Amino acid sequence: MEIKIDTKKSIYENINEIYEKIKELKNKKQKIENLIKELEEKLNNIEEKIVIEKKKEEIKRNKKWYEKFRWMFTTNNFLLIAGKDSITNEIIINKYLEKNDLIFHADIVGSPFGILKNGRNASEIDIYEAAKFVGSYSRAWKNKLSSIDVYYVYPDQISKKVPSGMYLKKGSFMIYGEKNYVKVNLEIALAFENYNVIPGVPESIKDKYKRYVILIPGNKKPIDISKQLENIFKVDYNIILGYLPGDSDILYIR
Repeated sequence: MEIKIDTKKSIYENINEIYEKIKELKNKKQKIENLIKELEEKLNNIEEKIVIEKKKEEIKRNKKWYEKFRWMFTTNNFLLIAGKDSITNEIIINKYLEKNDLIFHADIVGSPFGILKNGRNASEIDIYEAAKFVGSYSRAWKNKLSSIDVYYVYPDQISKKVPSGMYLKKGSFMIYGEKNYVKVNLEIALAFENYNVIPGVPESIKDKYKRYVILIPGNKKPIDISKQLENIFKVDYNIILGYLPGDSDILYIR
């Protein structure tokens, strides 16, 4: 760096000018460093968003057949599928019900039908978890109940045939014979892994996954809960939104 001395000024005036120039250069250096840091942060955010978008596309391509419905795997890895509406209720019963399955329904108007695949070989733990899941996605959640009775029956007990003069709405079925009741608390758990959501109940999730949330019926709107969880788990809130049964409160986050 060249330093010019003004011979018309005193040595002290020249020194002051030099210090001012040095100060000015330091300020410019700091501004440049701050700008570089800001640009690096923006670049990192862009790269993270690109990774997330690629992962979302990969997830879409690799979706399993059961992800068209409500679904979960129990502690012992029995698959449960449940309807999202009257149309999917019809589909799962008419297309996917097999003789070794169990059928679940909450004891309330406005419940999905659920099928525990190979449920005749399931333990009481798996049956309880399946009942809890179906109950939590019933109208009982929106009614802010804390618990509900859920029953399960066998494939030969469900039918579209009704007594003369009766009519069944789409997605509804007649149940014949004895029902097996299970009382459950209303809770769901959502695990987060590789930018994806794995639904279930606390019992089926907490020992399998490191990061998850437990929800109960509450007062926060689904959109608000979804955005809150997006900030915590870095998963698109639109994906999370599809797994929420209604207004909720967060009971536990890990």
